[in-house]
Amino acid sequence: SCCLLGPSPQTATEYYGTIIPYPNFNASSDASVLQSAIESKGVDEDVIIAVLVKRSNEQRQKIKAVYEASSGKNLDKALKSALRSHLEDVTLALLMPPAQFDAYLLRKATKGVGTDEDVLVEILATRSYGELQEIKRAFKQEYKKDLEEVIKGETNGDFTKALLAMLNTKRDESTEVDMELAKKDAKVLFEAGEQNAGADVSTFINILTTRSGPQLSKTFQHYATISDLTLPKALQMELKGDIEDCLIDIVLKIAVLGIFGPFSILLSQGQGTCEETLIRILVSRSEVDLQKIVEQYRAMFEKTIHEDIVNDTSGHFQKVLLGLCGPN
Repeated sequence: SCCLLGPSPQTATEYYGTIIPYPNFNASSDASVLQSAIESKGVDEDVIIAVLVKRSNEQRQKIKAVYEASSGKNLDKALKSALRSHLEDVTLALLMPPAQFDAYLLRKATKGVGTDEDVLVEILATRSYGELQEIKRAFKQEYKKDLEEVIKGETNGDFTKALLAMLNTKRDESTEVDMELAKKDAKVLFEAGEQNAGADVSTFINILTTRSGPQLSKTFQHYATISDLTLPKALQMELKGDIEDCLIDIVLKIAVLGIFGPFSILLSQGQGTCEETLIRILVSRSEVDLQKIVEQYRAMFEKTIHEDIVNDTSGHFQKVLLGLCGPN
């Protein structure tokens, strides 16, 4: 159940995150509690987790500042030396402001051998235009490089075009649907794809990266009335490689399942293998829409994410993940 505080859905007071600001927040007492937990004989992981998981990101930033001011030490560094493995990873993720965490994920996805296309698409397709601008700034500040240049250097062809379009296009964010435009777009997509010897990728990119989710949903419904194929199927037949995956991903994420479905699917694939996926989604969505993702997970897989986390992880890392998911 979601905590609907407002009179109707879509009000400003509606909140689907699982982490809420801690009510009696006191940055200095939290900082000193953390300091003794980190510096005690055996590091007290339980205390560290209890503090960080029950504070909002904004509160964690304040704790970080006070910790540094009072102890003269950097909290990230202190935790890095106190913790190990996935527990260290998730803790450091919780301490980054959202834009910085996304910038870090994008850097990781473009660094080293081969790019992690899925992570690039996931972040660029699901963040708002405003959030993407902040991510670009954080990326530049942190890595002294332009995110655009890095994407251009690490990807190629139509895939690069699609990523840059997602990064730089102001997607329509209204919930109003223009029926005439939906019909027109459906026809344009049909002609650019199935009726064209080689698919006209830029037309696809243009429509898929500029229209709102509700608008695209309508367009895909119309598409199904003029074609024998659904749009994902048509894209599969027309396109190959990264660009095919990328556009199908956008279609599925934004229109067919809302973004909660794909996040749920990713989490289910993350089980047993990919701790990174768990950390990425649970941390980045914990103050956005994780309640909805958790609900969708249950609806899609007929079990809870909590059960899977208990089966597939252990120790303090498991405790953090369960804490982020909210009550079962």
